[in-house]
Amino acid sequence: MNPHHSRRASYRSDNESGHSRPSRSLLACALASCLAMAAPIAFAQGTAATIRGVVSGNAGPAANASVTATNLANGLTRKVQTGTDGNYTLAGLPPGTYRIDVSADGQSNTRNVTVAVGQAATLNVSTGGVAEAAPSGEATDLDKVTVTSTALVETRTSEIATYVSNKQIAALPQASRNFLAFADIVPGVQFKTGTEGSTSLRSGAQLSNGINVYVDGVGQKDYVLKGGITGQDSSRGNPFPQLGIAEYKVITSNYKAEYDQLSSAAITAVTKSGGNEFHGSFFWDHTSDQWNAKTVREEKGEVPKAQSKEEQYGASFSGPLIQDRMHFFVTYEAKEYNSPRAITPGRNFRIDQLPAPFQEMARQSISAPFKEDLYFGKIDWAPGDAHLIELTTKYRKEDELTNIGGARLAEYGTLKAGEETRVDLRYQYSAADWINDAHLTYEDVTFGPRPATLSNGFNLRVPRQGQEARNNPEMEEVLNFGGGGDFQDKGQKGYAFQNDFTWNGWDGHTVKAGLKYKSIDITAMEKQPYTPQYRYDIRNFATPYEVRFSGSATGFPPAVKSKNKQFGIYLQDDWEVNEHLTLNLGLRWDYETTPSYEDFVTPANLVAALNAYPNIHNANVDYDINDYISTGNNRKAFKDGWQPRLGFSYDLNGDERHVIFGGAGRSYNRNQFDYLSFERYRLAFQQITYQFNSPNHTCTVTPTGNCFNFDPSFNDPATLAALALQRPNAGNEVFLLNNDLKTPYSDQFSLGMRNAFAMFGHDWNSSATLLHIRSHDGILFTLGNRLPNGNFYPPGVSFGSPPFGQNLPGFGNFFIGNNAVETRLNSLLLSLDKPFTEESGWGVSLAYTYSDAKENRNNSDIFAFDYPNLDDVGFTRALGISKHRLVATGIMDFYGMTLSGKLTLASPEAEESLNCITNGPNHCYFQPYTPGDTIGFKQFDLALQKEWDTGTDFKFWVRGDVLNVFNWRNYIDFDTYRGVVGDPNERLGERRDNIALPTRSFKLSMGFNW
Repeated sequence: MNPHHSRRASYRSDNESGHSRPSRSLLACALASCLAMAAPIAFAQGTAATIRGVVSGNAGPAANASVTATNLANGLTRKVQTGTDGNYTLAGLPPGTYRIDVSADGQSNTRNVTVAVGQAATLNVSTGGVAEAAPSGEATDLDKVTVTSTALVETRTSEIATYVSNKQIAALPQASRNFLAFADIVPGVQFKTGTEGSTSLRSGAQLSNGINVYVDGVGQKDYVLKGGITGQDSSRGNPFPQLGIAEYKVITSNYKAEYDQLSSAAITAVTKSGGNEFHGSFFWDHTSDQWNAKTVREEKGEVPKAQSKEEQYGASFSGPLIQDRMHFFVTYEAKEYNSPRAITPGRNFRIDQLPAPFQEMARQSISAPFKEDLYFGKIDWAPGDAHLIELTTKYRKEDELTNIGGARLAEYGTLKAGEETRVDLRYQYSAADWINDAHLTYEDVTFGPRPATLSNGFNLRVPRQGQEARNNPEMEEVLNFGGGGDFQDKGQKGYAFQNDFTWNGWDGHTVKAGLKYKSIDITAMEKQPYTPQYRYDIRNFATPYEVRFSGSATGFPPAVKSKNKQFGIYLQDDWEVNEHLTLNLGLRWDYETTPSYEDFVTPANLVAALNAYPNIHNANVDYDINDYISTGNNRKAFKDGWQPRLGFSYDLNGDERHVIFGGAGRSYNRNQFDYLSFERYRLAFQQITYQFNSPNHTCTVTPTGNCFNFDPSFNDPATLAALALQRPNAGNEVFLLNNDLKTPYSDQFSLGMRNAFAMFGHDWNSSATLLHIRSHDGILFTLGNRLPNGNFYPPGVSFGSPPFGQNLPGFGNFFIGNNAVETRLNSLLLSLDKPFTEESGWGVSLAYTYSDAKENRNNSDIFAFDYPNLDDVGFTRALGISKHRLVATGIMDFYGMTLSGKLTLASPEAEESLNCITNGPNHCYFQPYTPGDTIGFKQFDLALQKEWDTGTDFKFWVRGDVLNVFNWRNYIDFDTYRGVVGDPNERLGERRDNIALPTRSFKLSMGFNW
């Protein structure tokens, strides 16, 4: 039996085609397709779609029948012929609605089908009088059957994937117009908004740097920063204009072999294209402090309500350049924010507890401005039926004032600028049983924070207490003002070529192979602090007790630059063994050279200091310093990046209603260049500390030491710089990387079941998945200093003050970097959705995630000062992840209006905490604290939009979004200090007044389409 005969068709009628209505059996077949989910065929894992099926005539399967797909929007045409068994495959189709014309033995038929990003739709067509066997279900008039992208959900795939449709993007309530904000309607994915308005996307137990986003098949990976993709690290901006995104697909695990440079979720998005008619749109969003409810501290009168303004606006325009052959699409979006920031002194100080000179400063009403411009343009050209050429360009520019609020006044903030340009030239060629898709890309991304005030910085501080002071003797900040210290210059620039080849000429197999080559110049430089930072004890703030500043060492470039080369290859076979079983078999290999790391030569004076430092040559030392001294010849690029990607799906009845699936695979991410650059730019910019002999901070003044009696001349940065030149390397921190660094990766395992069924007279889909993921080899920097006996702690002490005082002679503390950070995740993913259709006018979705997430370093931090390494460190509950999370959405159209809602409920997240009570003061350990065990976060959002049709092509609309309708308070600040033996903290878990935003907020939007 040919497996394709068992599949149900997915199409809608074309009333203008002039063809007769199909037989009742075909009508039932079409209806059943709404209940079923199309099987994955060629390009199902990418952005292009596939239509595949069987053409039947009077005598059975029609050989050599002509099948033509024509895009109804832009006239793009693809044509194939059926084989001897009547099978055909139309691969590499841009998502959209197509008219399928079938001709065989003098007879013809026409159908319409809508396919989504990466979708594979099955369409079996009869051109004769013999009816096809209908699947179970009642027959329905084909004129009423409309298949949209939301109704087509894959079942016969091992990927754990969910679609986000254009309807959901356009209708669901949101604040930021970041298209990734809708990814959290997918089980296992979190889209988070920080207290300062920055956004981030993470999946499972891993941080944001584990994800990758592919726009029109091209990865947007950030090679320097930790946001996962460019434009998403500590930014309030959007990575891409939402008007330019048609739809996207979220794959949380077990992606196929074409996906690279990630270890958690993959998001593959397709952009909009122009059509044969001119269309345009404009929108404007606005909200302000007058439309926002007060925070808890504002209600109490502790801080005044800061004035704020948030505006977003944009436009798009598209149409034909050559009818049916060439089209354009352009869009622009802008963001202008002025967001309130509350001053909350550190160490739980109330403002009225501060010394009198600082109280007025702390009562300032401050706001953080942000401005972003986003441009996107696309030209598509089909010079022939077998050819498609696309040229796309994206430009992003953003500026903001950040790092203010809390203990930082506005003058202490950072002016952060980002800029990005990406260009993609794509050429696709389609033949009868194969297709080739090639991309030539260019990218230029920069990130450059600067201090908002170029003057000395002032830090008001207070001593820590009890065991907390033993673990961290540093004074704790209370208030910061003057000039801040953040100065960075980071970015990536280069070209890439990638090519994907798909062949479906082997019966039952879809084979895909590809390669990618990328030459990318990467830059990283960071000077911390940029301006001198003077620290004052709150008990005596007449003179500083310490100053920290950066001096420039000689012989080092101001920035670390590396000409990286990346190379990747893969082979994927999707094998439909029979009508029940499909196997997804893939293998990938990636390789990257980083000359700045591999060719680095440890400076001779540093090597001499290391060799002469007896503390690290003792037999008790747990590492060999020679593993971290680079000669320029003893480091090699990681070459073991082999990644098997294996999966299966088993259709129980062969009707795509009940499918069991599973998979196992490995995926390599990459080492962030910022971390690889530490050993260069941390040496280039000495971080120097000079102490001043003062009350409560006495030190011994010597001619060559770093202790001085303070006088006003020390307020001059030139005086500090002159002293630094007299003491080369004094106080300079040293970072050394292991000569055999590996690339971080994750191993993923899953088993689940998908179902399609009818309920309440409508078609529903459900999924249940058990997921296990382990990530390995994240970079960790630990203290290289050791005591004279080679120990990290005194004998018999498992936790205490590590040997910070045992500095490397001539330098300061030094750190060694190794692969050490790991996470573990056991998760249950449940989803239920009724896709939105024009016929029903409504749709709902529910996504529940249970996460048992653990990590061996809190929040996967890259620093650990409390242990010599993580060899004997246990796994604790991962921070920032709720055990239970439910996201429910609903959309309904009625009387020219669209009402939508989104409910998010989550159990409390674990917070960082140190336990010094259970095992004694010298045996402390990290024990995350969870504030409560019920609901830790809840938010309900609503949006209502009304559209007026003028009777022409011009339509005007007005929309209101209410975020956090019930003004639920989501507290994010708790006292997590546990205390010490004999003195437990009675206020453990006490809730403070800081809450997650938004409070109840109203946003007004309006615009028009034509």
